[in-house]
Amino acid sequence: MKKLFKLSAFVLLFSFLFVSCDESRDDVETPNTIYELASMDADLSNLKAAIDKAGLASTLRASGSFTVFAPSNAAFTQFLADNGFANLNDVPNAALKEILLNHVLSNKVMAAQVTTGYVSTLAKGNASSSKNLSMFINTASGVKINGISTVTKTDITASNGVIHKVDKVIGLPTVVTHALANPNFSSLVSALTRNDMPDFAGILSGTTNSPFTVFAPTNAAFSSLLTELNLPNLAAVPAATLENVLKYHVVAGANVLSTDITNNMNVTTFQGGTFKITTTGGVKITDANNRVSNVIATDVQCSNGVIHAIDKVLLP
Repeated sequence: MKKLFKLSAFVLLFSFLFVSCDESRDDVETPNTIYELASMDADLSNLKAAIDKAGLASTLRASGSFTVFAPSNAAFTQFLADNGFANLNDVPNAALKEILLNHVLSNKVMAAQVTTGYVSTLAKGNASSSKNLSMFINTASGVKINGISTVTKTDITASNGVIHKVDKVIGLPTVVTHALANPNFSSLVSALTRNDMPDFAGILSGTTNSPFTVFAPTNAAFSSLLTELNLPNLAAVPAATLENVLKYHVVAGANVLSTDITNNMNVTTFQGGTFKITTTGGVKITDANNRVSNVIATDVQCSNGVIHAIDKVLLP
């Protein structure tokens, strides 16, 4: 009888341990949703409050495969201070919703899969009701987003995607935000911000005359131009020439996506001159001097316009 009791007790104990281990394994195999993980993390309490206020809890609880770049509490505090908000309640819901969606990708991207380049977020800006905002990820030194926010912790896995923590709130990007973020546009930024130029940075950050379509020359395009003009550097370009050239790359009052471009399209620029776009054998621009530039990247969507990269500086 005593042996039978011991055997029964052993069986019960073994069963309890088996069930406990099985339940523990289930917890590992079935992680919480992104929303639940944010709710459980003390350093994401501001993010959780923002998600609730913007009405996005159901989205981040739903099944799916999202990537969320999650700002810390300190990041939200800084965001509120920088934008003159006393607290989260002061942020308009519509604006807050798009800002939060600007931290979310529609697919799951683990840290090992992150590469330098553009991706689309779930947010939309005022420039386009159909095209989602672009995000530029730079992996040259750590992982930096839109030139603003740095990833501080990666691969917090959820049942519906993954969270990567960031140290800044990623605001809706303007044309200037994306020009500054991409190191391949550093010569363009230098030209736009030369001290004898109009306030191009202010213009292309704002909404007056927006949306803007910017055909943005790469660094290589500017180097080629200096060789072509036999000039030693960008500073040697006469002010009037540079101003006209820069304005010639901008179309005001239109968010022209690649899908809007048609063969033999004549485009009137912010400078007042025109150029022609053809689509045979790739999208090409013929400027006023019959010089041809190739469009090498398209549809970098900003909150106040769109950028297309080109491989030659256009001359009016």
